[in-house]
Amino acid sequence: MKKNIVLGLVIISLGTTVNAQKKWKEIPKDNYAIITNENGLSLGYATDSGVKILTVDGFAFKDLNKNNVLDPYEDWRLNVNERAKNLASLMSVEQIAGLMLYSRHQAIPAPEQGWTTGTYNGKPFSKSGAKETDLSDQQIEFLTKDNLRHILLTSVQSPTIAAQWNNNVQKLSEGIGLGIPANNSSDPRHGANKDTEYNAGSGGTISQWPEELGLSATFDPAITQQFGSIAAKEYRALGIATALSPQIDLATEPRWNRFIGTFGEDPKLATDMARAYVDGFQTSSNEVDTYNGWGNQSVNAMIKHWPSGGPEEAGRDAHFAYGKFAVYPGNNFETHLKPFLDGAFNLSGKTQKASAVMPYYTISFNQDKKNNENVGNGFSKYIITDLLRDKYKYDGVVCTDWLITADEGKTPDVFAGKSWGVEKMSVAERHYKVLMAGVDQFGGNNDVKPVIEAYQMGVKEYGETFMRTRFEQSAVRLLLNIFRVGLFENPYLDAVTTNAIVGKPEYMKAGYEAQLKSIVMIKNQKKTLPIQERKTVYVPKRTTPATVNFFGMPVPEKTEYPVNLDLIKKYYDVTDVPSKADFALVFIKSPISNGYSAQDRKEGGNGYVPISLQLKDYKATTARASSIAAGDPVVDPTITNRSYLNKVSKSNSYPDLNTILETKKAMKGKPVIVSVNVSNPMVFSEFEKQVDAIVCEFGVQTEALLDIISGKVEPSGLLPLQMPNDMETVEKQFEDVPHDMIPYVDCTKNVYDFGFGLNWKGKISDARTQKYKITKK
Repeated sequence: MKKNIVLGLVIISLGTTVNAQKKWKEIPKDNYAIITNENGLSLGYATDSGVKILTVDGFAFKDLNKNNVLDPYEDWRLNVNERAKNLASLMSVEQIAGLMLYSRHQAIPAPEQGWTTGTYNGKPFSKSGAKETDLSDQQIEFLTKDNLRHILLTSVQSPTIAAQWNNNVQKLSEGIGLGIPANNSSDPRHGANKDTEYNAGSGGTISQWPEELGLSATFDPAITQQFGSIAAKEYRALGIATALSPQIDLATEPRWNRFIGTFGEDPKLATDMARAYVDGFQTSSNEVDTYNGWGNQSVNAMIKHWPSGGPEEAGRDAHFAYGKFAVYPGNNFETHLKPFLDGAFNLSGKTQKASAVMPYYTISFNQDKKNNENVGNGFSKYIITDLLRDKYKYDGVVCTDWLITADEGKTPDVFAGKSWGVEKMSVAERHYKVLMAGVDQFGGNNDVKPVIEAYQMGVKEYGETFMRTRFEQSAVRLLLNIFRVGLFENPYLDAVTTNAIVGKPEYMKAGYEAQLKSIVMIKNQKKTLPIQERKTVYVPKRTTPATVNFFGMPVPEKTEYPVNLDLIKKYYDVTDVPSKADFALVFIKSPISNGYSAQDRKEGGNGYVPISLQLKDYKATTARASSIAAGDPVVDPTITNRSYLNKVSKSNSYPDLNTILETKKAMKGKPVIVSVNVSNPMVFSEFEKQVDAIVCEFGVQTEALLDIISGKVEPSGLLPLQMPNDMETVEKQFEDVPHDMIPYVDCTKNVYDFGFGLNWKGKISDARTQKYKITKK
């Protein structure tokens, strides 16, 4: 005998409707099906996942929890707020704890060595017989046992593989528990270079744009919004619904190694760029009323890093214990909030605010005015609840940066956990402190056990009702970001459509045009540029000394051509004999150095050394005698002063200077042009007088640079940063204050200040320079 279920005025009998005409049809696809509802939302489901289709009032709905009842969270006619609250109330503590997890980096297929390794049926991929689109053992485990639903994607072999892998993830997620889909995410992957971890995921076809700092160099927020809109379409075609970007830290500390990933140091420009970027990503061309201004082409933007990682003391980065402190010697904390409050939280589009926020690893030193507690931002109730939640009324998702609850390394320069300020707590205690600070999610944690332990700690301190309410509060926030991008309705992808969208010719063209507009010419003595095509050019090889990379792995010395000469040959004839060349083109990069030396510590020093922005070795004779902040109770308890006064920074960039000077000599008065790949402000006094033209780029294709040099396109970019006169002005500037260095003045009397750039006529002065003009105090 059939069991009847009453829902509204419609009687459902095992998923069939009485007295209601069917208003949907099903279209079979490859291992899934699409259902189109008449004047309603389309659905996608895996036909063998166990999910059935309910017909109510003639419309189709997915029975995700397989109870033969249309629950509110399954009803796409209802507002997403109501649906999220209903689903959160149905979830077990274990399921909510899993929702709070954010996976470690996942490459598709899983690599066989390194820190992101994975296996398939217990074997490495090459020996497993698995397909590239199959889920690894580790992915299956965290989806099924840990209830994880937020996955950070890195490299994939192609857009097709990305789409098919996504469908396999969604099929598994849909068939278990309450049928909550996976919310896949990515760090920025649209850079012009294809040799980085995330850009490799494009398969070489995704549109290519300048880095964030390059977008700022256009001084045109409309370009940044266009990027966000295009990137969102490509993300969704790859199965990515959350962007772990933009990085809107105000880059007021010139030595910080993440400067290139920001919109620069100017509060007004960075604020406008932040708003444009988030509007571009989150605004959907087909918004849905019940999604509150969002749509199934929207991408959640997780802005980072609250309340700014920009003022790192002496430029040392907080991925490591040696860089755990952000300092505010200029009392400029409020200025660093502008890109958040006036930008990403004050959107022009209907999504209103960025949907998620990531605090930085740093301890915002002595900024907790209520509890006087110096802990990492993700652990700070003052930073998260008192400021972000209560004062500034932000109720979106807050997700920690990756691995803040893990143990730190044995020495300050080891890449490991980043539990700054709570180093002596257990892993579970750190999770509990994060929850009580008002954070919703744990970045880089695949394991649900410490979250459950944290829940039990809360039950013991506050009672079951309190902790259940606290968990549901986070669950609603997290679920909203899945509901309003349409994943509950249809998380599946058609690989043919994916291939048509990712790297679409018009998207590639838009990215290339943005690259051109980001290039800044800062010197053009005697109108050296442009140089007409088919002249003969000498391009010297570039030497990079042996060093260690960001993760501490050794990198051997290498000498090689800095660009693909075949690309140069499309424009010019190439020779390796300077005397036969009409001009020389020297490629260099911003200086690189490190703020910590294990050797210095071994020899009895405190381990701290200067970070230099010049090409030569640098001795810090004007540095602070005493650091503003110090202390590490686990690995560095005896160091109470992190000063590097009178110490030397050994440059890894000296070969670039030697190459410039040797090329100048070899060319015997013929033009020498220097192209600088800029990632930070740098000192130009070491070589500027020796060269005829200087062009700065922030991550562009070689062809874009040559289009400028050859005169196909006139340069229009402007410096989104100051170029310091020397290292003395770098030492004297305050980490938290923008525009407070003495900028370099070249031999033609041009000042390399924020907003400066040249075109063929000379110094650029237009609406952009007027809008973002600095008023000097």
